[in-house]
Amino acid sequence: MNLRELITGKSGDKQFLLGNEAAVRGVIEAGVNVAATYPGTPSSEIGDILSVIAKDSNIYFEFSANEKIAMEIAASAAASGLRSFTFMKHVGMNVASDSFITTAYTGIVGGMVILIADDPSIFSSQNEQDSRHYAHLANLLVLEPSSCQEVKDMVKYGFELSEQLKLPVIVRTTTRISHMRGIVELGEIEDNSTEDEVHWKKGMFIKNPSQFVPVPVNAQRMHIELIEKMQKARQISNNSDLNKEIKNKSNYGVISSSSAFNYAYDVIKLNNMDLSILKLGLSHPFPDKKVINFLKNLDEVFVLEEVDPIIEKELLAVIGQNKLNVTVYGKLDETFPKYHELNPDIVENGFNKILHLPKKEYKLNPDIEKLTNQTITRNPILCSGCPHRAIYYAVNKVLEKLKIPEKNVIFTSDIGCYTLGINPPYNTADYLLSMGSSVGDSCGFSIATNQLIFGFIGDSTFFHSGISPLLNAIHNKQKFVLTILDNRITAMTGGQPNPGIAIDSMGDEAPEISIRKIALACGVEFVRVVNPFNLEQVIKTYIEAIKHEKVAVIIAKSPCTLIKGLTKRPPVKLEYSNCTNCNHCIDQLACPSISTNDNKIIIDQSTCNGCNICVQVCKYGAIKPGEIK
Repeated sequence: MNLRELITGKSGDKQFLLGNEAAVRGVIEAGVNVAATYPGTPSSEIGDILSVIAKDSNIYFEFSANEKIAMEIAASAAASGLRSFTFMKHVGMNVASDSFITTAYTGIVGGMVILIADDPSIFSSQNEQDSRHYAHLANLLVLEPSSCQEVKDMVKYGFELSEQLKLPVIVRTTTRISHMRGIVELGEIEDNSTEDEVHWKKGMFIKNPSQFVPVPVNAQRMHIELIEKMQKARQISNNSDLNKEIKNKSNYGVISSSSAFNYAYDVIKLNNMDLSILKLGLSHPFPDKKVINFLKNLDEVFVLEEVDPIIEKELLAVIGQNKLNVTVYGKLDETFPKYHELNPDIVENGFNKILHLPKKEYKLNPDIEKLTNQTITRNPILCSGCPHRAIYYAVNKVLEKLKIPEKNVIFTSDIGCYTLGINPPYNTADYLLSMGSSVGDSCGFSIATNQLIFGFIGDSTFFHSGISPLLNAIHNKQKFVLTILDNRITAMTGGQPNPGIAIDSMGDEAPEISIRKIALACGVEFVRVVNPFNLEQVIKTYIEAIKHEKVAVIIAKSPCTLIKGLTKRPPVKLEYSNCTNCNHCIDQLACPSISTNDNKIIIDQSTCNGCNICVQVCKYGAIKPGEIK
């Protein structure tokens, strides 16, 4: 769709929106003034859209250097009376949590909504933590949409709730909710226009240290006030239309939320099951009175949620406190699995354990069944012409040349495309924890072992959380080789800007921050910038770095091959007369543009982008540079 339609669409219009697009429309309708994020799937599209339309929507928007900064920008804007919005994936909340939890104590003036996108089944993450735990930890409200319409409506309503209680409000989505599509009826857009020279409204921070400075004497009072606010929030939850009942005559019921509700509803409808359903849209604080009322005349209840049994435990507490005689089936008794996302088959199997549904026989077309049984899976791979491939190839060549045994080397990796170095033939990822951890992990291994340590971190990740551990490494006299893979963009999440390029989050010119100067300012004595596609230069530089008895930083600087408008070289050519079918280009380089057919090397001209690494790798001159026309 044309993104401007998110702005121009009028109340009553209907649009077919992605869940993340619906969130943006909710932000626009709420008259948000300030939005900030660090990109991360499954929430990335929200930032990508805002970066394009923010100016026309009178919103200040930025891709912050990390999620904690984004949280602080939103919190301070809300403290100044503006409506602010921050959003991130679930693991981003770990980074933001320090400031996030205290924001619940200080409260806000203007509305503040925090959208957290969880990733059940770990499609693009390092874990599948359930962000609803953060709401319990911080004492904040949680809204859980189950459709695109609800995403838009709940984001907008979250600001009203926030201003009513003077608290941030969490909207929790999942991968399926973020990336589903559905028809959304639009609402009215609140006016946030400004007559100032800048295109977004400015607020006014009114000094009140007793509210906004949580020194112990203030924080003690703030905690009591927060508990009182949550008591009011529980009343709201018990009376909220977001917690909806679908009553039937059976003595069985279902309590569910978010995408899990969709699976439950579909299975119940398709099987003509007579089950009552309580759908929780405002799931925390838990609507205890509404739940007690729902449980009347029910003997047994299924709880469906992703990922952890949070609603289930709340339900069991209510049943116990009120001495109700209701049996609960959920994750704790393993009616449903305790991990990964649900789907209709899993839900139906769970129901069947208790209800013993009639068996169904599905007959597939024989051709379809044959295709189903032949499904092929493959690991994700680095793109053709990716500069990371050249670096990993070069590092392995250096170790081979210096005859350093594999057991004597540790590769610390980080969060980005380059994590794919874990795959053969590179095998350059041995340890990974979180964003920026490759540098801190290298510090730890430097202390704990005498092994040769190579750390790999991307440019955006270095700005996110790699600078502080680098300072730590220099001050504590540690030794390792850190490669900063500067591909001039935040590539893994779709190509968002970072402080290392000369464009800001809304497309305007901005100061370009030099990674080389930062490394030097941190005290690194050995700093080299290399072109990944010059193998001879790269190999020589790594040998020098290994010999350096302190931290050595190599900045591999070359743009991501997927950057729009990037000038590409012509594809390479293959001279079969020189090819010996040694397969070195396949076995050690593993470029997806190079393959074999009938034991002959083939180069796909449509995907090759002329990086010419294979030209340098081929020992027999069979691969030649393409001709520039």
